Amino acid sequence: MEGKNGERIKYKIIKLLRLKIIDIYIIRKFLGTFFLAITLILAIAVVFDISEKIDDFIENGATFKRIVLEYYLNFIPYFAVLFSSLFTFIAVIYFTSRMAYNTEIIAILNSGMSFRRLLRPYLISSLIIAALSFYLNDQVIPGANTVKLKFEEEFIHNRPVRWKTRNFHRQIEPGIYIYLENYSTISEVGYNFSLEKFEGNRLVSKVIADQIRWDTSLNKWSLRRYYQRDIDGMKETITEGARKDTTISIHPSDFRQRLNIVETMSLRELDEFIDQQRMQGETNVKAFQIERHKRISFPFSTFILTFIGVAVSSRKIRGGIGLQIAIGVIISFTYILFMQFSTQFAIGGLLSVELAVWLPNILFIFVALLLFRLSPK
Repeated sequence: MEGKNGERIKYKIIKLLRLKIIDIYIIRKFLGTFFLAITLILAIAVVFDISEKIDDFIENGATFKRIVLEYYLNFIPYFAVLFSSLFTFIAVIYFTSRMAYNTEIIAILNSGMSFRRLLRPYLISSLIIAALSFYLNDQVIPGANTVKLKFEEEFIHNRPVRWKTRNFHRQIEPGIYIYLENYSTISEVGYNFSLEKFEGNRLVSKVIADQIRWDTSLNKWSLRRYYQRDIDGMKETITEGARKDTTISIHPSDFRQRLNIVETMSLRELDEFIDQQRMQGETNVKAFQIERHKRISFPFSTFILTFIGVAVSSRKIRGGIGLQIAIGVIISFTYILFMQFSTQFAIGGLLSVELAVWLPNILFIFVALLLFRLSPK
């Protein structure tokens, strides 16, 4: 019964999309080649990663079960999405060039199908890959990265790292600003601390302390040798003391927060995080914004690279399939390098984040249109 229902659904999808036998043939070739290629590269990546980290696993006592379930099971989705656009392109180049050299493309075009119509199954396949990539990036990978990063902290980066923060200035809540001359994550002690509270543009309170320490038993901050001013109009109250426990909307982990913390967030959580960082005066917001826009632009690049791949590999050229694959690899790596360069312009302030992230896609759309005009008709 389930088999019949599956066949009915499959038939309805084919009818809805108006697919022909040749469309189904190309979609199967495309997706089959893609998943085979991505599986092979993931197997190679896992082997290289094991050889690099095996000493850490043994030295820190990681069990085989935890290595597989907590690390590599969560390692695979991240790298699958990372390589998806590249191997979409290579898959298109490989099987389309084989079709061209077997004169299948010529036969299809001679049957009356236009080259534009031939692109339909390719675009459907790239839509499936892009949708899967976006879903994994937004819903699966953040949770997987949470487990993977926790495993790395325990078994790979388990040695204490001395993070020393200097001249830390941040708005922790609307109208509340803190400043630390320096802070050590080893001792969890900060020096030359100040906290200012504003109502509108008016300063209503200021606290200065020689030291601020995190009290693990109380989960609070302890001020040492503090001086406090409370201002109410023309009236000012001054309080001094050797020690005072206080609650501040910041945790010691915020001082050693890694940039890859955004890898554990969905798009909605990332938007909230960016708003929070902007409110706090964080100077590295652009790096987080770049990550956000990449999650949308990267799946979109699947369509562009598919389009280019079909245009490049749909005709016979001297040099055979190997030359076409080489051209495809060069184009795909050019895209990746261009993406890295353009994002650096955003970090440097020469381009807006949106333009820097989307610029490679915009330029490669023009490359795709040019190659489309040169493709066989």
